[in-house]
Amino acid sequence: MVKRKHVRCIMVQGTMSDAGKSILVTALCRIFRQDGYRVMPFKSQNMALNSYITRDGLEMGRAQVAQAEAAGQEPDARMNPILLKPSSDNGSQLIVVGKVRGEMTATEYYSHKDELVPEILDAYYSLAEDADIMVIEGAGSPAEINLKDVDIVNMGFAKMVDAPVILAGDIDRGGVFAQLYGTVGLMDDEERSHIEAMVINKFRGDVSILMPGVDKLEEMTGIPVLGVVPYLDVDIDDEDSLSQRLTRVKADKPVDVAVIRLPRLCNFTDFSPLEAHPALGVRYVRKKDELGDPDMIVIPGTKSTIDDLVWMRETGMEAKILQLAKKGTPVLGVCGGYQMLGEQLDNPDHLEGPRDGIRGMGLLPVVTTFKPLKRRTRYLAEVKADLFHGARLDGYEIHMGRTDVSGDPFIQLESGEYDGCIKGNVFGTYLHGLFDTGDLTQKLADWLCARKGIDMTGYRPESHNDYKEKQYDKLAEGVRAVLDIDKIYEIMDKYDAKYDE
Repeated sequence: MVKRKHVRCIMVQGTMSDAGKSILVTALCRIFRQDGYRVMPFKSQNMALNSYITRDGLEMGRAQVAQAEAAGQEPDARMNPILLKPSSDNGSQLIVVGKVRGEMTATEYYSHKDELVPEILDAYYSLAEDADIMVIEGAGSPAEINLKDVDIVNMGFAKMVDAPVILAGDIDRGGVFAQLYGTVGLMDDEERSHIEAMVINKFRGDVSILMPGVDKLEEMTGIPVLGVVPYLDVDIDDEDSLSQRLTRVKADKPVDVAVIRLPRLCNFTDFSPLEAHPALGVRYVRKKDELGDPDMIVIPGTKSTIDDLVWMRETGMEAKILQLAKKGTPVLGVCGGYQMLGEQLDNPDHLEGPRDGIRGMGLLPVVTTFKPLKRRTRYLAEVKADLFHGARLDGYEIHMGRTDVSGDPFIQLESGEYDGCIKGNVFGTYLHGLFDTGDLTQKLADWLCARKGIDMTGYRPESHNDYKEKQYDKLAEGVRAVLDIDKIYEIMDKYDAKYDE
């Protein structure tokens, strides 16, 4: 058991999923860092399909990666000790401090939650050894009264570490006063005592119109409202499928890049650097009729490759992609999307459902066999294919399965191994984060623009790291301008003082 040292902390909970908890935590991480503190983000339990592999080969949620970057810290799996990756309507892969523990139904998971508490606390307190401030994120809503007895991520965790809580409500979806008042009302006295402040999030319009309601809410609850955060125009990696970027169905830039919005889509953050490029318009497509005639098609990662390939086949999406690929439209597959592009997917151990296997799309000369061992490794790599030769990459693999390639490799890893395959206008790779360095992003943009006869003058982007740093600063500036940050420090100091005696 890790020695437990109290550390100054603040926790952000929300009235519902997608109330803006992650973005507020990211903002606070940046603000505290700007103020000279060592900051660590923490979320005890996360359910998301966007994940990341750390330098030491452990898996964690992407939201905590963004928060770590905002705090100036290397992403660490302890920041997200429990990650649930949904694999079916009632089951998830359980990842504990970066390592797979197996598949569990919701019922099985809830019955084992208590056993995970020591590991969660060890992760929290070991991070706290190197932090001045811990910024903690809740999940969903703390008012889910059917789950209170097994809560390890909202008020349950706040009580474990004695954390003061800021409760955030989402005005963008309406009913924010009812959200906040109802959430407070469903808590018992001990839980309510942890709520030190409230925040109204994602506001659009004249804040003066809102203030009479804010005053009444404070009067009814006895809890101050720290501020009203506007709907900020910042580009921060999203946590899961509730992301607004997935609703973008029109390209708004010279080059049209269509990403297939698979039912079990994961790691769509791979394409954030493409979205940030001034020449590339990235949109997400769910129906074959929405696909149109794009300049490039991307088949992304998925938690259930076979099921999502069946979905593409049954909806006519596969036939449309094959038609466009035959005409010369470039097609990129990443991870599960790469597996789909092959000739065959074999499933002898039924790791991907009851089927023994399935025919692939036949666009690449590769065959995938699903195996129990999950590969999760970071790599430096370089593109070997002539089309984008020499592009330097820094990415990671997260997949189950071995792919045998009988064609030309796409990438060479630092170990000397090859990854992926390219055949004409079709290419695939297991490497997530392949666009993060910017090298492949620019070579791809140059190639796609040249195919359309577009002059690249004026379309040179800044590095993706510089772009992200500016977005974190922009977020912090926007939140600092409307929240009472001094009051947040006072709240943390009040709790911390109990342990200084």
